[in-house]
Amino acid sequence: VAAAALSILLSWYFHPYFAAGNQSKFLNESSPLASGLFDLRGIDLAAWTLAAFSIGALVGMLIRRVVPAIVATLVAYLGLALAAATYLRRHYLAPPVASTQSVPGSDLVMSRWWTKGGTFAFARAPINLLERVCPPPPAGAGKGNFDKAGYVAHCLTEHGYKRWISYQPATRFWSFQLIEAGWLMALSASLIAATVWLVRSRAT
Repeated sequence: VAAAALSILLSWYFHPYFAAGNQSKFLNESSPLASGLFDLRGIDLAAWTLAAFSIGALVGMLIRRVVPAIVATLVAYLGLALAAATYLRRHYLAPPVASTQSVPGSDLVMSRWWTKGGTFAFARAPINLLERVCPPPPAGAGKGNFDKAGYVAHCLTEHGYKRWISYQPATRFWSFQLIEAGWLMALSASLIAATVWLVRSRAT
């Protein structure tokens, strides 16, 4: 209950960061799927809290020494959280692929690459290619509202290159929350069951 209440508070606090087209000073539009925010909102914070408790209970029963058990619990929890943030979460659902210059700032970009003639060309435009096909940017470029990335993309498009983006739409937030909370609950139930079995077996 405490974790759910904190999740609601954090969702309220970070709401301006998810506002489309937010132009407030020092406030950039963020993706609700971004690591560090996703698992603190919705139902995930409560699910991660239960998972941490379950890990700690089982490790405590196995080691039966307070300090080593705390350290082992932290290592196990951080390893699980890191695996979810860097790999698992990105693959809960197959990411859409679009031929576009950009996607909304609230979407989570997985990867970008360029093709030419229907075949892969590069993931990041080589400097020598840009120097060869793109004229120097206008005088004073890089200052004010000049969009350097947009300028390069437009130049490469004119020379037959096509940009592709793989991304996870922000609209999948609750789907991802349910998927992650589901496997965390299943893991927690398994760990609690193992802990109860250890307690009973040692008692007899």
